Amino acid sequence: MKVRSYSKWLVRGGLLALLLASLYAVVMVYSAGQPMLALSVLAAIGAAVFVYSSPRMYAYRYLFPGIAAAIVFVLLPLVYTVAIGFTNYSSKNLLSFERATQYLLDETYKAEGESYAFSLHADGNAYRIRLEDSQKGNVFVTEALALKKAEPLTIPAIPFDTARVVLGEPVQLRELIKLQGALKAVSVTFPDGRGASMSGLREFSPVHKLYEKQADGSLRNQESGTVLKPNFKTGFYEAADGTQQQPGFKVGIGGANFVHIFTDPAFQEPFIRIFLWTVAFSALTVLFALTVGIVLAVVLNWEALRFRMVYRTLLFLPYAVPGFISILVFKGLFNQSFGEINLILDALFGVKPAWFSDPFLAKVMILIVNTWLGYPYMMVLCMGLIKAIPADLYEASAIAGAGPLTNFFKITLPLIIKPLTPLLISSFAFNFNNFVLISLLTAGRPDFLDTKVPAGTTDLLVSYTYRIAFEDSGQNFGLAAAISTVIFVIVAILSLVNLRLTKVNQAEPR
Repeated sequence: MKVRSYSKWLVRGGLLALLLASLYAVVMVYSAGQPMLALSVLAAIGAAVFVYSSPRMYAYRYLFPGIAAAIVFVLLPLVYTVAIGFTNYSSKNLLSFERATQYLLDETYKAEGESYAFSLHADGNAYRIRLEDSQKGNVFVTEALALKKAEPLTIPAIPFDTARVVLGEPVQLRELIKLQGALKAVSVTFPDGRGASMSGLREFSPVHKLYEKQADGSLRNQESGTVLKPNFKTGFYEAADGTQQQPGFKVGIGGANFVHIFTDPAFQEPFIRIFLWTVAFSALTVLFALTVGIVLAVVLNWEALRFRMVYRTLLFLPYAVPGFISILVFKGLFNQSFGEINLILDALFGVKPAWFSDPFLAKVMILIVNTWLGYPYMMVLCMGLIKAIPADLYEASAIAGAGPLTNFFKITLPLIIKPLTPLLISSFAFNFNNFVLISLLTAGRPDFLDTKVPAGTTDLLVSYTYRIAFEDSGQNFGLAAAISTVIFVIVAILSLVNLRLTKVNQAEPR
């Protein structure tokens, strides 16, 4: 009894420690400037405490982990992606308004005055800055600095003669670069009142803040006198002549990204072509894989066929090998100069097709590889469904004098196509977003030659989105999120059709 009591208290202590650790994580997330994320985590912790402590929620204790995982890993990323689609989030508009403003306010420019040769010397666990007047030869040194954080710090520079310190060897350039962020935040004040800050890896110079914030929120350039005002439509600080100052900041732009997709010729034309290819690729892949799979399933169910188990094992191998390995193997086989496929075609017919540079052949190659990867799944499904067909039907058909083709088209195919339909739609939806195949085999190439955005003839919508988000020089995350939202809507419609067909099948009387 005592052992059970100790175990009970040990479990309670562990749960209390877990709760305190979770609350500490919430505080840390909030301190990092993520209040919405901290609030979401706090809500999840509160829901978990309520579900596992309330007797009324006992039935939901087993469902809670799955529901919480679906919310965290599916729903929240989906909502976040859709929200980004309504913003100008990109590599030029990466920061929040407050951080972009602070970035500009922290910028400095080198003012007129004397420069100082600078070196950094270790002093125990701290560092001392040594400054030497390049014209007069006066040497100054600072007190020992920790230099652990990039925090603004103003310190006096003491004449080296009066400091009475012994400096060791200067730190190496590699360590100096590592401490560069903290050093840039240090301002040194000399005995005559002049100041200097780090202006290079080997130099301290008089520097001033480049921008000064005005009462109306605008920023005045103290070097040129230009006034920058924030434009909350474009997400940039702009001068009177419209010149935009980077970095920009994130702002909501409504449905502009979606309008770009469907109306801007730069995005509209490749989008439509890629959308049509995506639909064709998904449909043809399902058709070819089903055709090969169902034919092999019928053949392997033929009772008179010898060594059926051997054939089944061999035909199942493409399903057992990881897909990315098969794709890379086929990439080598289709190599134009050294691939075995071209070597055989050259020996037999004297041709060496350009599988990776010709748009049509590249699409043919993708369909061949994806059919190879997909037919075992269809074959396994069809074999199971064919086994469920009563043998009496085939016996009656044989008595009536029907042949194998009549049996296939009049009995086998009609009886298995209905239960296969939802799975075929699921397969279509999967191939609609088959990013791995395109990325590993062709990377979307060959590219269109008449488009302004990165797009290829073998790109699917999902790989096209990836290239806009991460390979384009502008890295337009907002536009990529808008395209992802469109893809999600299309896949959601397919899922609804799938569910509707499933209900129809369930409602049919037996």
